[in-house]
Amino acid sequence: SLSLQIIFYEDRNFQGRHYECSSDCADLQSYFSRCNSIRIDSDFWVLYERPNYMGYQYVLNRGEYPEYQRWMGYNDTIRSCQTYPYNKSSSYKMRVYERPDFGGQMMEFMDDCPSVYDCFHYHDIHSCQVMDGYWIFYEHPHYMGRQYFLRPNEYKRFGDWGAGYPTIGSFRRVRDF
Repeated sequence: SLSLQIIFYEDRNFQGRHYECSSDCADLQSYFSRCNSIRIDSDFWVLYERPNYMGYQYVLNRGEYPEYQRWMGYNDTIRSCQTYPYNKSSSYKMRVYERPDFGGQMMEFMDDCPSVYDCFHYHDIHSCQVMDGYWIFYEHPHYMGRQYFLRPNEYKRFGDWGAGYPTIGSFRRVRDF
């Protein structure tokens, strides 16, 4: 039997209509109209503001989120979701590049970076290669602003991770906090 993994609630503090989900779903619209609180039992989830894994992204660990501000939500809209198992190897490696197609200055990271400019001396990341682990890019320093989830892959330009522009302020590893 599948263990329950995430419960979406229409109202704050786990009230109102709810929907229990245990696998990826490209369109949640028929199950609830708004989402104001969430409980997560296992692993972690990437939630999206729009169907088909589009729009704002939110990366959530196991835990309780009694209102959408707790997951840095911009609004109470969640329309699709994907689950990922934790990175069991606990090794992380990513290369970021100043230019598209892995051009210009490159820097390799194995740890969190609270300020891209302080670490990398560039304001923009135009491409990156994730070798190990899952990562989150944030629009602003100190893990604030829009989030972009990255799994092991080659990202030749910033649109490949869902961004409309290359400015990344910080990034960190997705861990079981």
